[in-house]
Amino acid sequence: MPLTDLPYEDLLQYRPEPAAPEGLDAFWTATLAQAREAAGEARVVPVADALLPAFEVFDVRFPGYGGEPVAGWLLVPRGAEGPLPAVVEFLGYSQGRGLPLERLVFPAAGYAYLVMDTRGQGHDTPDPHPGDPQWYAGLMTRGVESPERYYYRRLYTDAVRAVDFVRALPQVDADRVVVAGGSQGGGLALAAAALADGSVAAALVDVPFLQHFRRAVEIAVAGPYPEIAEYLRLHSPERVERTFATLDHFDGLQLAPRAGAPALFSVGLMDPVCPPSTVFASYHRYGGPKEIEVWRFGDHGGGLAPQRRRQLEWLRDRGLAPKA
Repeated sequence: MPLTDLPYEDLLQYRPEPAAPEGLDAFWTATLAQAREAAGEARVVPVADALLPAFEVFDVRFPGYGGEPVAGWLLVPRGAEGPLPAVVEFLGYSQGRGLPLERLVFPAAGYAYLVMDTRGQGHDTPDPHPGDPQWYAGLMTRGVESPERYYYRRLYTDAVRAVDFVRALPQVDADRVVVAGGSQGGGLALAAAALADGSVAAALVDVPFLQHFRRAVEIAVAGPYPEIAEYLRLHSPERVERTFATLDHFDGLQLAPRAGAPALFSVGLMDPVCPPSTVFASYHRYGGPKEIEVWRFGDHGGGLAPQRRRQLEWLRDRGLAPKA
């Protein structure tokens, strides 16, 4: 697979500085306040037949956007002395929480671990907003005519509320909660780090989606970004700026300066889904201490298992590893 974007030397200098949309901070402050006021009860139910004797496994529902229940799996190392550092992981586009046995790296490393189901994408968390317009297959255009109705307003809010939920668990050290994810999950991890009121201790942001929309929609050759390009191709030209004005409220490029937690990014220079320049654009603007792992021959899988090992080492070096 060839390089999909700028040469590495140019990526190091790629630093777009777009103006944030007017009222961006007020938009998110009001959105999250409304979600927290809507509240709703969390449910944490032990799973007796998870077939994972090394872990306590719980089927959870926590209140997300509008207080609507969001599913997840919570895994806690059995017999571990708490409170534990925790990892909240978000998932890629079209993925749901699956089965507890699918994601064992972080709990096996000793962390309390929550994997969040993705509303409208997984099987266990619906997106009960059928009235929102959607002009193309997939979710990238659902409600895109306004920030208030856009799909990702709900999903970003779910991500922040997942952090709220985990920080309140008795097994968890509330000051050592890490957010993590790849692709869409990487975009959600960055958004949560930016929006969660300083509640995040670190962010693991792999090959992130939802970055630098205005460039990504023009150059991505695979994945979800072309949904937006196709929508704009089929509709009148005056919708172009209106669409990007909505997307600017959810763009990691705009949210990155608002994050302060240490972050480890990754990027694959042969990624056709999340162009490397879009990753570097947000990385350069990220507001907290940051590092980036560059996988020269990586595609959208990034660094695969070696990147996961690098994450565990990086967390250990920052005092965020569980006690041995």
